[in-house]
Amino acid sequence: MKLQADDIAFGREGVFRTKPGPDGTHVEMPYSGIHTFMRRRPCVDMEGVDIGVYGIPFDLTTSGRPGARLGPSALREATAHLAWGEVWPWGFDPFDILSVVDCGDVPFRRGQVEQMRDSAIAMARHITSAGASTLMLGGDHCTTYTALKAHAEKHGPLALIQFDAHRDTQKSDWFDHGTFVHHAMKEGLIDPEHSVQIGIRTFYEDDDPITVLYRDWMHDHGWRGALQKVREIIGNRPTYLTIDIDSLDPAYAPGTGTPVVDGLTPNDIIQFLRGSVDMNFVGMDLVEVSPPYDHADVTALLGASLALEYICARAAQRKAAL
Repeated sequence: MKLQADDIAFGREGVFRTKPGPDGTHVEMPYSGIHTFMRRRPCVDMEGVDIGVYGIPFDLTTSGRPGARLGPSALREATAHLAWGEVWPWGFDPFDILSVVDCGDVPFRRGQVEQMRDSAIAMARHITSAGASTLMLGGDHCTTYTALKAHAEKHGPLALIQFDAHRDTQKSDWFDHGTFVHHAMKEGLIDPEHSVQIGIRTFYEDDDPITVLYRDWMHDHGWRGALQKVREIIGNRPTYLTIDIDSLDPAYAPGTGTPVVDGLTPNDIIQFLRGSVDMNFVGMDLVEVSPPYDHADVTALLGASLALEYICARAAQRKAAL
């Protein structure tokens, strides 16, 4: 269902419908209107909702350049360039199929890491308890832990697919964006034997059971090889997908705190997502977008586009099941 601005007085009724269910797309100029994620209605009532989108504007555990706290707002702004209805090459509007709402940002006081973590877990629990899946906009990568915590409470230990330049498995009692996978393994939130990290190109000790598809492996096998490998490892297990924008080469995604050269291309991840229709994803996030280091908003636009591809794949999965 595609609504033009002239169809509704002042555009208000079409943009933010209050009844649950798929809302279609209200078409508005990118420079106009309230910039929720993909023009979705702002809502914390999960009745009839398939995916709850929320942001965690937090970057106090970064080891490099700051700015990821501005990621959620930049990603929402970027989606204004994508909300036109049918999505190429899918051939449908995913919001005619799935009900997706924007739940806003996790509230916390500045400087309060523990409060952020508790509030973010509560937000994810609120969404998952209603039977919806989550799409989180970061924030630095430690924020992924909070979504894993809520989903693991519901599904048990999760399979994890992580696109990243870094493994984030550093052994430490401290909690930050380079240790969250270590803590997730230690607490049993993920099943490392059924988890895969893709695009890694920094040194880590390979002393855990997670399968690592290093960047040179991806050069040799590509996204098709990655899809095949991932299917072999995760099967139909409940799976969480996290995409650190620094998994991509800084030529495509300069706006991030810890850029590493020789990264993945956008097509590597886009084609992987388009091939993921059969995977049992329970949630997804896009993290580490740092707008102050961006150029012409290209990193935010790329991150928003990856999130949209994920939603389209879930919509295609729903269509196939009908």
